[in-house]
Amino acid sequence: MSSSIRDSTGATTTQRTMDSDARTIQRTLARSGASWVPLVLASVMLALIPPYALGPFYLNLLGKFLTYAIVALGLDLIWGYTGMLSLGQGLFFGLGGYAMAMYLKLEACGKRLPDFMEWSGRTTLPAFWIPFHSPVFAIAAALIVPSVVAGVVGYLIFRSRVQGVYFAIITQALTLIANILFIGQQPVTGGTNGITDLSTIFGRPLEAHGTQVALYEVTAISMALVYVLCRAITNSRFGRLLVAMRDDEARIRFLGYNPVTFKVAVFVLSAAIAGLAGALFVPQVGIISPDMMDVVFSVEIVIWVAVGGRNTLVGAILGAILVNAGKSAFSDSFPDIWQYFLGGLFIASVLLFPNGLVGSYRTLLQRFQSWRRRGESPVV
Repeated sequence: MSSSIRDSTGATTTQRTMDSDARTIQRTLARSGASWVPLVLASVMLALIPPYALGPFYLNLLGKFLTYAIVALGLDLIWGYTGMLSLGQGLFFGLGGYAMAMYLKLEACGKRLPDFMEWSGRTTLPAFWIPFHSPVFAIAAALIVPSVVAGVVGYLIFRSRVQGVYFAIITQALTLIANILFIGQQPVTGGTNGITDLSTIFGRPLEAHGTQVALYEVTAISMALVYVLCRAITNSRFGRLLVAMRDDEARIRFLGYNPVTFKVAVFVLSAAIAGLAGALFVPQVGIISPDMMDVVFSVEIVIWVAVGGRNTLVGAILGAILVNAGKSAFSDSFPDIWQYFLGGLFIASVLLFPNGLVGSYRTLLQRFQSWRRRGESPVV
């Protein structure tokens, strides 16, 4: 006599369970494939189509926006998923940019000292500038220096259990201090003007169309890889712990985990992502100045993520591109009042779309799906 129980359709409970498990696995695989295929196609299109569809100016502009999207991904990782609002991402972006700019400046100068050092009366190259003759060292420094700063500062902050608005204020103060320091050290940083007159990269002129296309494609591929990394982290057990810390850090601590370790790790990762974005930004724009590590720029990064939708990753990319595209259009048409448009956009997104564009779209989609399952007509 079989131990399985037959229902009214004649199928056993065991068979029904196995069929249900099989359907669950199929749905999971389908969702996984459906999420990766559009990503791969979008990445390929983003890397290959614009160089042939856009002129040099707009291609360079889009490449700059993609570097902003990279730093926005790093902020979304620590703010949207971990609950730590950092107002210091501009600092890490600037450190990565300065590391790359130092190499580019030395390559442009050849055996001479950088012009701003000669104007300041220096006769020798500072010792910490010498390793930046190597592009490998410069690229490594663009990632390592922001990571070390974030690791040291993050450990001191999180060990003291500082969180919430106090964490935001500390990161903002750190950014302001770094901005003042770089402005004051004119002989070695270029002061207010920063590092300018960058002309070549790896021996190739920056203004050449082929160089601009290569830089754009590297930036697009880097953004796709950073997105894949962030998506893999958020879908992992580590990502679930980050979300759990965001929702209830005390419970995570009581379960035996050390939030300091996880917070420092994700903070360091976000700083490295911002440093990468800064390193990609400099050769496309041709300049880096203390303005890029200012408090205002750090707040703008927060606006990008808020408008696009935090806790989505895709929203960070869309927010960075759309807000900066609007900023470029408004600044051309309304050069005196474009800042008011930017502020109004942020206020409108908070009041009308608190979850951002992507978050609001997902909410509406869930409502329509719920109405469809119940057989109701949606009320608009």
